[in-house]
Amino acid sequence: MTGTRRSGPFILQIVGYKNSGKTTLVTELIRRFKGDGCTVGTAKHDAHSFTIDTPGTDTWKHGEAGADITAISSSTNSAVLLSSSASLTELLAYMHNVDIVLVEGFKPEPYPKLVLLRSLADIPLLHELANPIAAIVWSSEIRQAIADNRALNKLTILDINQPDQIYSFLLPYLKTDSSA
Repeated sequence: MTGTRRSGPFILQIVGYKNSGKTTLVTELIRRFKGDGCTVGTAKHDAHSFTIDTPGTDTWKHGEAGADITAISSSTNSAVLLSSSASLTELLAYMHNVDIVLVEGFKPEPYPKLVLLRSLADIPLLHELANPIAAIVWSSEIRQAIADNRALNKLTILDINQPDQIYSFLLPYLKTDSSA
């Protein structure tokens, strides 16, 4: 990507309800940004408990023994495992040297958001979130309902099936320091 480098990463949230296409869109955007030479960080909120370390490995044994933080590094990868929840702010502290951080979830946070809407019933989400910059819609019916809503009709509406259009919409944000 050419242009003026930001003083820090552009932080973009991808939000929506379950099965709205968040992970698919994040992976599409990662490929496009990487293809243009950007460095990309990601953060994901998981509403459930998850396991990242394999039972029986040394780092798993460290955690099982009670370590609050375990770090591991090899010639190709590094990871830090925290034995507690971390806020988005804490996670972003690890990503200050990238061009863009794509955040999946963390709905209450104040960063610019792409809001994925799979059905008409999802539209109220646009009123509940801070800083939506675009609605990513699954149908012309949703597009029309947003356009007909006086409170929302100035919001950019993009089609989930047009990832190139979504990517092009985001490019100007990487060149400015106007994010939250």
